[in-house]
Amino acid sequence: MPPDMAKLTRSVLKTMRARLPGAVEMVYHKRNGLVVGFCPTERATDVINSIMVYRNWINLYFFEGDTLPDPEHMLKGTGTMVRHVRLTSASDLDTPALKALMAETLKRADPPLDPTGKRRVLIKQVTAPI
Repeated sequence: MPPDMAKLTRSVLKTMRARLPGAVEMVYHKRNGLVVGFCPTERATDVINSIMVYRNWINLYFFEGDTLPDPEHMLKGTGTMVRHVRLTSASDLDTPALKALMAETLKRADPPLDPTGKRRVLIKQVTAPI
């Protein structure tokens, strides 16, 4: 991973962890990148948000993206559920519209996230040597 992407990834993870305290972080490799899903449980289907780290950017995924209020039209994609926002800077996470989207997603989490829970990282799948 290029040094600038490693730095961006660390910054995005730091912010995601602050906004989703107590989340179970499910880490796995997909064909084009590394995914970290933030979940209230160890069930991937309970995911609140996830990030996928590509070579030159990070996508932040919303799994109720087709029903979230998005007056700024930040969400991209045409899937029946999943939408994403491309992050090229950690400061992208600080825009009011993106913070509002994340807050709404957290509010809709079922089961809800326990903010007093301890963060756990689960490696779900490894398809290449680490």
